[in-house]
Amino acid sequence: MNCLPEFVKLTGMRSSILLLCLPLIMVDRVNATEAGSRPNFLIILVDDLGYGDLSSYGANDLQSPSIDALVSRGLRFDNFYANCPVCSPTRASLLTGCYPELVGVPGVVRTHAHNNWGYLSEEAVLLPELLKEAGYHSAIVGKWHLGLESPNRPNDRGFDHFHGYLGDMMDDYYNHRRHGINYMRLNNDEIDPPGHATDLFSDWACDYLKSRQGKADPFCLYLAYNAPHTPIQPPKDWLKRVRDRDPAIDPQRAKLVALIEHMDAGIGQVIDCLADCGLADNTLVIFTSDNGGQLNVRANNGDLRDGKQSMYEGGLKVPACFVWPGKIAASSRTPNIGVTMDLLPTLCEIAGIEVSPDVDGISLLPTLQGKPQMTDDRDLFFHRREGGDRFGGLTIQALRRGPWKLLQNSPFEPLELFNLESDPLETNNLAASERDKFRQLSARLRAHIQRGGAVPWQRPAKPN
Repeated sequence: MNCLPEFVKLTGMRSSILLLCLPLIMVDRVNATEAGSRPNFLIILVDDLGYGDLSSYGANDLQSPSIDALVSRGLRFDNFYANCPVCSPTRASLLTGCYPELVGVPGVVRTHAHNNWGYLSEEAVLLPELLKEAGYHSAIVGKWHLGLESPNRPNDRGFDHFHGYLGDMMDDYYNHRRHGINYMRLNNDEIDPPGHATDLFSDWACDYLKSRQGKADPFCLYLAYNAPHTPIQPPKDWLKRVRDRDPAIDPQRAKLVALIEHMDAGIGQVIDCLADCGLADNTLVIFTSDNGGQLNVRANNGDLRDGKQSMYEGGLKVPACFVWPGKIAASSRTPNIGVTMDLLPTLCEIAGIEVSPDVDGISLLPTLQGKPQMTDDRDLFFHRREGGDRFGGLTIQALRRGPWKLLQNSPFEPLELFNLESDPLETNNLAASERDKFRQLSARLRAHIQRGGAVPWQRPAKPN
């Protein structure tokens, strides 16, 4: 049994044998961790929040007291990255600990086959499946966006409880339809609740937390808001509040600010509920975004270049904080680099679970504990496949190695090279002047693209 991970490492295989043996591999670590010492996990993932769209990250026209309070009570990352500048791939990385293209999600999972660019691999092992071996009860509330049909719905992939939305986005925050289809579910049952989606997800998260009071087994709640994704549709009273506070604010910006502030209040409601249920002291809370903010709806990505959909920093760099009373120092900050795929190995180490060598992320636990840790001594890859005239079904990609970043932001444009240490705004393309570094990194990027190219990303054909 002990030689199996080494065998997989040597062969590079993502073997179904490994998946069957994972529970056995994990037993020793699980038994070594006393059940009572395992914390609960609350992962809050928001949708399209820009790096500069929180007061604690520099916004001066926006009030985000609930998220700011989280930041002040824990560790803020100054250099945290989403695995992709769009939704589905980042979510796949969060739940698998792997690069998204290596688990079949190089692009956005959508309703219509002609515009769908991902299919979550049935061989991928998701976080709730791993946590189950350590006695965790796992739930997702909110946006799933990794499959609309079995076997790729939350309850098929290890979650004990699902109360939320299967699809990519809602065409209306109040009627919750996409292309006229209702994707709201309670587990596998279609539901049609009234109300703004942000309010529903906050309420349902609180319902779940209340259900965990007095339970001996720990829980993992993955709370995935669809705000502040388009359509920018805040409740009218929240929009009025913003306009009354700042009559001169740009009308489109006012709507986004109101949508973010409304979401912030919902997060505050959930955090208050966690405390009221007596669960806060033994819960690790993680907050981050799935990608950068969308510029054409007036998102603020700080000084970073570009935004959502882009391989420049504004599309990838996101706010992030970790709060764990008595374990993580309050009001602390780190320059260390973290990536969405690091969350799974971090939580698994805390829970006493050994992860497969196929996992690409690393545990950030030393950083969380204030211990020295090198997190930028690895190559980090970013990859996206998309359709339409802008992409034509092709890919864009980036590689970060230390201060160096190589990227191709259009499939029809050449690679660019930047040094983020001396040029954090990515204004000085060094592809022509740093040819040795360019050749070295481009060869490494090509090798990774080949790895991703070996993984199917379309739904397998049904047998005749």
